[in-house]
Amino acid sequence: MKKSLLVDKFGRSLQDLRISVTDRCNFRCSYCMPKEIFGKDFKFMPKEQLLSFEEIERLAKIFVQFGVKKIRLTGGEPLLRRNLPQLIEKLVAIDGIEDIGLTTNGALLEKQALPLKEAGLIRVNVSLDSLDEERFKSINDVGVSPERILRGIKKAQEVGLEVKMNMVVKKGLNDQDVVPMAKYFKKQGVSLRYIEFMDVGQSNGWDFKHVVTKKEIYEQLLQHFQLEPIDPSYIGEVAKRYRYVGSNTEVGFITSVSESFCSTCTRGRISADGKFYTCLFAESGFDLRELVRSGATDDDIITEFSPTWENRGDRYSDERTAETAKNKPKIEMSYIGG
Repeated sequence: MKKSLLVDKFGRSLQDLRISVTDRCNFRCSYCMPKEIFGKDFKFMPKEQLLSFEEIERLAKIFVQFGVKKIRLTGGEPLLRRNLPQLIEKLVAIDGIEDIGLTTNGALLEKQALPLKEAGLIRVNVSLDSLDEERFKSINDVGVSPERILRGIKKAQEVGLEVKMNMVVKKGLNDQDVVPMAKYFKKQGVSLRYIEFMDVGQSNGWDFKHVVTKKEIYEQLLQHFQLEPIDPSYIGEVAKRYRYVGSNTEVGFITSVSESFCSTCTRGRISADGKFYTCLFAESGFDLRELVRSGATDDDIITEFSPTWENRGDRYSDERTAETAKNKPKIEMSYIGG
């Protein structure tokens, strides 16, 4: 039975659900999981703490009743979760889900693209921060080359997955790669989205001086391309999208720092251990796993959870200051999912 749509204090409905399937990652990018913190001795979640596929399926069915239409699987690196296509098959079968995507660093995509597609996955967002061999190896800090990621992208396209690229731009790290990335993926006909370096978590050493803003990136691109704006395709769309004039290929910007999109945010996030977070910059989450494993009925879960969204007043990017960015406790990106 369809329940009433959940609406928060600012009139924002819950439409998009990001589900982390693991807190583990095979990269150690400095802006997310720096090796000096997430080293060999770092203790990740044991298997029994992770939501099972059956628990994720059950929660997804509940959230569809609230109006969730889109699900994106995240991590950590979601392709590290064993038998992931089995989960995708379960989610695809849920009536009301219109779109299922996955965000990945692409290192395992070449081998897994076909089973993911066969399971019903629609799209993948692949993270790649440079095409330069040495620079990209330095960024991921585990020696993976960009060529490996590009092979994964090619395989994903061959099997029929829609591919979009994500590039986190950090001043002094890879800002020189903005135009080369655009030229390469424009030629490939693949959409590229530039993500401003964000102050997620406590371990990435964020400072505004490291941020390359959308305005700065856009001005770089205008020296080489003609761009025309594209209207948002749905309420709550995060990316500010443009099209290369004379083509159908897009470029976009995720502007959490310089141009907040809090006012239209319709996203919720479930961590790998089953906590629901109302914001990427949240301090704490609502424990869904405890309810699921305590024998609660679906109606019990709906009743217990609903106030979490209805009382949501998050607008961190609107309110960000140097002080809050430095001192406000925040959950790590690898735990909450991007």
